[in-house]
Amino acid sequence: MNELLDGLWRASLWLALGVILLATVRPLLLRLGGAGVVYRSWWLLPLLLAALLLPLPQVALLQHVPTLPLKVVPEAVEGLPASSLQWPLLLLLVWALGAGVCLLRDLRAQRRFERGMGGLQARADGSWQASGDPGLPALVGLWRPRIVVGPDFDRQFSAQEQRLILQHERSHRRNGDHWANGALLLMRAMFWFHPLLPWAARRFLRDQELACDARTIAPQPALRGLYASTLLKAQLVHPVAPAVCHWRSQPVLKERIAMLKQSKRKALPWVSGQVLVVGLCLGMGAVAWASQSGPMAVGPTVAVMDREIRVDKMPPPSYPKSAFEQSQTGVVVLRVDVDAQGAVSDVRVVSATNPGVFEAVSIAAARSWTYRPALKNGKPVAGAVRIPITFAMDENDDVTETTR
Repeated sequence: MNELLDGLWRASLWLALGVILLATVRPLLLRLGGAGVVYRSWWLLPLLLAALLLPLPQVALLQHVPTLPLKVVPEAVEGLPASSLQWPLLLLLVWALGAGVCLLRDLRAQRRFERGMGGLQARADGSWQASGDPGLPALVGLWRPRIVVGPDFDRQFSAQEQRLILQHERSHRRNGDHWANGALLLMRAMFWFHPLLPWAARRFLRDQELACDARTIAPQPALRGLYASTLLKAQLVHPVAPAVCHWRSQPVLKERIAMLKQSKRKALPWVSGQVLVVGLCLGMGAVAWASQSGPMAVGPTVAVMDREIRVDKMPPPSYPKSAFEQSQTGVVVLRVDVDAQGAVSDVRVVSATNPGVFEAVSIAAARSWTYRPALKNGKPVAGAVRIPITFAMDENDDVTETTR
């Protein structure tokens, strides 16, 4: 439970850093490579989240991990905490409720948009014509995306304008933008509490449209004027479906037309923009990956220590009130990583005989412990200790560890 909350907090922090960085470098990326490079730079955010999920290589820093057993009985603590596990559980429930509400809201908006299209009829150009117009033309659907146009599509646009619109929506489909919008929907639900994510989502969708415009008009630059007039001719509506690639969008209309007026970029700045995006994503991803707690070593080491880790302060954890009232006992085995200064750098549960009862209080207590670090060649070095914590009702109880 605590690990999940810690993971959400760490991911939220890195998302904030990523959004701020993208907002800072966006003007430079736009100058170097145009809208396409700016849109690809948004890969930074999912790469940061993926990097945080990749485990660091765990290498034993000691020839063997010493064991420091600890026994906890109700009399060993001064008071019994009334709600030691309530706050993490409450926070987790609030997060899950918010994620569910946000996801349900977006799915209902998507469903409402699809119902507003009414019946669909296949067209000869490969698109589908709807009987209603909730904000068409658009690329609709995730697993089987379809280009859907409104009932007045043929009367509203000329044949050449229709080709431009369909090319735009086909570019969305070839580039997988509908999948990107689906991933954005899930990210907005998971991080519904993040203060920067709403702005990032709006900016992402704008950059998506700008990049699609650039891809569509690049092979036929002579049609820039017609493309701009086609945008203006469409009725200006706000998109109302979260997983739809809309042709028309009022908030970004001026920006889209301004982008069409820009001259064609040279190859060197474009290449420079690509290199910058790749370096930005890989560099930040590597920093996020390396920032995870816990020791990391380049290769295996078998070290003979002058002195193993010794205890400085190791107060026992509190006996959970619910476990005491139900006469529950158990053994939690922790691996505690200790840095060269004697502070705890990471705590992991190796095993627990009564899962979900004693782990939280054990981890909370272990994070406050201090040690005298191990010595190698007279110098303090990082290491680890294995601590079996026995929760018993009295000093004579012998609780057997059954989980490995």
